[in-house]
Amino acid sequence: MREKDYFKGKRIVISGGSRGIGLSIAKELAKEGASIAILAKTAEPHPKLPGTIFTAAEEIELSGGKALPIITDIRHEDQIKSAVERTVEEFGGIDIVINNASAISLTPTIYTEMKRFDLMFSVNVRGTFLLTKECIPHLVKGDNPHILSLSPPLDMNPKWFAPTLAYTMSKFGMSQCILGLSEELKSDGVAANALWPHSVIATAAIGNIVMGEEAFPHCRKPQILADAARIILSKESKIHTGNFHIDDVLLTNEGTTDFSIYRMDPSKQLWKDFFVPENTPQVEPLLDIMN
Repeated sequence: MREKDYFKGKRIVISGGSRGIGLSIAKELAKEGASIAILAKTAEPHPKLPGTIFTAAEEIELSGGKALPIITDIRHEDQIKSAVERTVEEFGGIDIVINNASAISLTPTIYTEMKRFDLMFSVNVRGTFLLTKECIPHLVKGDNPHILSLSPPLDMNPKWFAPTLAYTMSKFGMSQCILGLSEELKSDGVAANALWPHSVIATAAIGNIVMGEEAFPHCRKPQILADAARIILSKESKIHTGNFHIDDVLLTNEGTTDFSIYRMDPSKQLWKDFFVPENTPQVEPLLDIMN
């Protein structure tokens, strides 16, 4: 069992942390006193999406942590370099980097506009690679350093590629970064792991872009990923690396038995998320909406 204030003073960089899953993870770590740099674009309120980088910073500090909001488009190398430099100046180093930012377009090949293709690869693959790359010189000097990406297990089942080829390639590209980094940085004691939800998570992206708000009753809350991330990031980095975790499976293995606290509506059936391998243990009954 980790001590209560394990993350006190931990220096964390997270991309896309202004709302949803990223903000939930940031607030969970902030409860134990973490210092968190948020790299996101949302400086002004969006008509369809809640929160800005500044309201996120307020929530993080109310949770007990220190927040550093840095307006950043992770597609641009100069902005990433500047954000990392500013984080190190403010916090004195970096112990954890969380690649949460992601772009999505669930379209078959013929209907995928190249500007959407380029956006997904610029944010999901290039952004993950670039942010991690710039953080590595600081991570190798960090305290129990971790890289964590919100990306799926590398399951090369054609059914994941057929309906949404471009998006699937970009998300698996994030996971390939983890696969390579876990081996590349093993001798430096830097962990690289991935985390992915078993069920669909209730976020603004799900409601506005993917499935509509009617999906919410069939979802879990972002808190399940926050609790799972906290566990991963507290493990010994020299040992716990190269893993592709599914949230509820990890939590079950760590002793969680009550998953009702994560349900948006306990009376509704949960929907299984994309990219979950077929042999994944089923903690709660899930409807496979891909079939």
